Amino acid sequence: MKPLRVAEDIVPIGEFKGHAARWLKHVAENQQPVIITQNGKPAGVLIAPRDYDRLMERQRFLESVAAGLADADAGRVMDTAELKARLAARRSPGGR
Repeated sequence: MKPLRVAEDIVPIGEFKGHAARWLKHVAENQQPVIITQNGKPAGVLIAPRDYDRLMERQRFLESVAAGLADADAGRVMDTAELKARLAARRSPGGR
């Protein structure tokens, strides 16, 4: 995602509604977000689907790391030998 250009990437909601297809094309071509304002204040952000997917993937990764750190802090850990034993038990017939 490229940096926001204030002169080109901020649009009032009335302008956006009247030219939505043009703004969608702008986002797709420039790979830059567009800030949509209402009453002079930011009300929404239009981003390319690829950028949205990237943001969601990054968010899921960070949440996973935070959960792992919380588990470690709470003592919910196991050593390599225990992990291997649990995985082997799951792989064996009737092992779950």
